[in-house]
Order: sequence, then C-alpha cells, then structure tokens
Amino acid sequence: MLKLRKANERGHANHGWLDTHHSFSFGRYIDRAHMGFRSLRVINDDVIAGGAGFPPHGHENMEIISYLTQGALEHKDSMGNGSVIRPGDVQIMSAGTGVEHSEFNHLKEEATQLFQIWIHPREDGLTPNYAEKHFEDETLENQLRLIVSPDGRGGSLVIQQDAEIYAAKLKAGASVTHALSDGRHAWMQVLSGRGTLNGETLEEGDGVAVSDEAALALTATDDAEVLLFDLA
Repeated sequence: MLKLRKANERGHANHGWLDTHHSFSFGRYIDRAHMGFRSLRVINDDVIAGGAGFPPHGHENMEIISYLTQGALEHKDSMGNGSVIRPGDVQIMSAGTGVEHSEFNHLKEEATQLFQIWIHPREDGLTPNYAEKHFEDETLENQLRLIVSPDGRGGSLVIQQDAEIYAAKLKAGASVTHALSDGRHAWMQVLSGRGTLNGETLEEGDGVAVSDEAALALTATDDAEVLLFDLA
C-alpha cells in the first residue's frame, strides 16, 4: 500500500531568510494526519538565504540528519564540533541528553538547500554524538546507496534507531529496486526530478509512505535525486 504526500500539500512557511516546506507537522504547522511515519518524525526542505541561519538552540532525544543538496552549511555545537558541509556530505547529530548547535549558510550571496530529518531514537537519555561523511556522486549514481544505518555497515553513518536511509541520483530512464523485509515500512522522498514508484507517479517534493509491500521499484522519468527510509 502506497500513501502519497504531494509536495503542494506540505506545510510551508517563508520567513524571508528561510523558505521551508514540512512533510510532517513542525513548529507552528500542525496537521494531526501527518505527525510523522513510524520512527520518522521530521522532513524539512529548507532553503536558507545567503549569510542567514539558525542561531544557537537546543535539542534532546532526537537523531538529526542533514542532507545537503546545494550551497554550504556551517555547523557549530556544544560538543565542540565545527565544520562546513557541502553537497555530498551527510551529517548526523544524536542529541541524546541534550546538545546546543547553530547552522548558518556559509555563503553570503547564494542560497543553501538542505533536507533536515529527525528520527526518534531507540531510547531516551543517550550520550550525544556527532558524525559526518562525504559520499561521492558516483556511489549514488543509478543505485540506492546506504548512507545511514544502525550498524554502520558499508561505511554508512550510525543512527541510534532501527532505521536505514538510502540515497540515489538517477539518470532519466534508470531503475532501482529495494526489497522490504516482513514487517518493514518505507518512506520515499523525491528531492528533485520525477519518477514512478510501484506505478505511482512522483514529482519533486513528493513523499510516499509504504506499508505491506514486498519490494519497491523506482524508475526515473527525468534525472532525479531521492532518499529512501527503510523503517521498523
């Protein structure tokens, strides 16, 4: 069963410095029918104006993943980490018992776009942690590349939850498949481009919740970039 979440149905806010779309309820946007999916709590499509960003603020008991598609994002946190991530970089911050961080567009004249993802951890009160890794484009081209997992296999970043995240950059006409084990669920988010998933047409910004399916078959109609979440 596939349940489509169209791009134009998402929550939207434009603060001038931040143009953001929410696949699930977030901040002042509350939609009781879309409070998350399984352990997946937030997918925010954020476009940050040049030089702008989020001043220091706190999080706790959440796995926070940032996936950059354009620009450069400067990160600093209370654990002593500081870096600039760019397209191809994936960042994970396990907030655990509590961490404070800031995020700013490192570029002064260009926008930065990222997808910020929150996933509930397997338990509260974990020790905060930070990690980041770069994934070359060729490792994502026309295949689903595991970028986040609970066991770090295949060089993926480790998350404190039974959840896996795959990324793919597909050329028009390319197809990929993904098997779902019994009892598993999936969410697919289209970051750019168009395609079909098990016969369902998906466009840029669309998401789809998947349950009771043995496998997923994705074909790109145009060049496309997607994230696939395999969830308990």
